[in-house]
Parts: sequence; C-alpha cells; structure tokens
Amino acid sequence: MRIALFSDVHANLPAFEAFLANLDQQKVDAVYCLGDLIGYHIWPNEVINEVRRRGIAMLAGNHDLKVKGYAYELISDDNRAYLNTLPAHVRLEYQLNSDHLNIVLAHGSPRSINEYVIEDLDEDYVLGMMEEANADILCVGHSHIPYHRVLGGKQVINTGSVGKPKDSNPDGCYVILTLGEKSVVTEPGSVGIEIVRFPYDVERAARAIEDSPLPNELAEQLRKAF
Repeated sequence: MRIALFSDVHANLPAFEAFLANLDQQKVDAVYCLGDLIGYHIWPNEVINEVRRRGIAMLAGNHDLKVKGYAYELISDDNRAYLNTLPAHVRLEYQLNSDHLNIVLAHGSPRSINEYVIEDLDEDYVLGMMEEANADILCVGHSHIPYHRVLGGKQVINTGSVGKPKDSNPDGCYVILTLGEKSVVTEPGSVGIEIVRFPYDVERAARAIEDSPLPNELAEQLRKAF
C-alpha cells in the first residue's frame, strides 16, 4: 500500500497544482493532508475547493484555524466552516504479519497543533510523546523542513511543505509511505519512506504576492525557501 502525505500548502496554487500533477503519476492508494492549506498567499479558496473535490482526508493546521488578516479573510464562509470541522489527529492502524503497526498523523505534534517536532528534538522527549500517542510511526508537518528519523524501532517523518519550503530548496515536497507484506514494527527499513521533491513556477507565485496587499518579503521567502 502506498500512502501520500503532504502539508503546508499555504494557499500557493501554482505549487499545489504542480504537486497534484506529480501525485497523479505516483499511483498511490491513499492521500492525507497534515494541515495548513491556507495563509501566506492569495489562493486559499482554490486550494480548499480542490482538496474537497478530490475528497482528500485532512487534519487541521494552526493556520487553518486563524481568522484575521488579509490571507485569511479571503476564505469563503463555506470553506471556513469546513476548516473549523477538521480533526486534530488521524490514526491509521494496520495488522501486518501478525503485528500491529500504528501510524499517527499530526500537524505540529500529538500534544499540540503548534509544537515543532524538529529533527534534533531530544530523543527521550520524542519517544515519550510517541508512547503517549501509541505511535510506531509519527508523521508531522508544521516546520516546513522534511526529514526521516529512526529512534530504535520507531520512526518520525516530517512531510516538508508543498507551498512554502524552508530548507533552502524552493521545490515543493511531500512524502510517500509504502507498506508491504514484510512490513513490521521492529524493522523500520521494512516500511518504505520516500521524500519527493517537485519543481513549480516559483516566479508566478512570488509575483502574485507582490501584486497583492501581502508583504513582499513573503515572495522572497518563496524564491529562497527560508
């Protein structure tokens, strides 16, 4: 089974369109968004409408719950109602090879939508968080910096960002998990983890910011990915 995970589109329609074109070539079996469809750009409704049209399963991101500021006031009442009903977490439970495999999806962390689970976060702290959540694999977004970290028999994955990368690479980013007949909790390598990068028209996205009431510094952040 191939599962696509993405997050942090931040209303960047050119990046989202390029992501969907890339995703449609991957032949995945399920797609989950870990939040933050909106904020920082001018196309929140176009992004939300396509997510809803495709029936993509969603979590709430911290920006999805904001209501003030130009980037948020663009959202239609219907789409705002949709965002306000999104869940905080999703748990995927698998029975594989007479073993249970629990995958927990969160925007920030299982403890808080605003918490950053960065790659060098204290190992004991992360393992404690995962034990609380009963997670063998924890998948998060929020930091916009992708990584895959193995902690003993457990794994943490950050999906990076589709529409606002912050790792000096302006290409959008998402993750594909692959579960197979030999996938087991005790062998992290038995679960396929692919961090996928894709190009998009960064200049179109940046110029649209510069032509809007949004701060021009947001355009430079897209160009330089910081």
